[in-house]
Amino acid sequence: MGCCLSMAGLLWFQIHAFTRQAKDQKHLPGFVEKSAELKAKGVDTIACVSVNDAFVMRAWKENLGIKDEVLLLSDGNGEFTKKIGCELDLRDKPVGLGVRSRRYALLAEDGVVKVLKLEEGGAFTFSGAEDMLKVL
Repeated sequence: MGCCLSMAGLLWFQIHAFTRQAKDQKHLPGFVEKSAELKAKGVDTIACVSVNDAFVMRAWKENLGIKDEVLLLSDGNGEFTKKIGCELDLRDKPVGLGVRSRRYALLAEDGVVKVLKLEEGGAFTFSGAEDMLKVL
């Protein structure tokens, strides 16, 4: 993750690839659509991190037709998510997703977090691309 935080970088965390919120509520597609605007405002790197393996992340990127607008990064074992205290335990839910990450968007400059929009549980209310554009 350090590569993404050494300059002006925007990370956002998706609970799981291929979820309804990811597609229908425009979380990932929103960042793809707004990537040029975000970069024009000084964001060097835009990355989506999810507690999935690299193969799932690659398939998700291909499924959505994403090119180079954003990076999709794997936090396969959820180690990064746990270290920053953003894990979301979904083991007892009907579909058994296990431990995932709460949804949030983070803006960092030179390794220092400048903005953190941390959602409650699995909500998607204020961590989208439009929300991040407002703070830039």
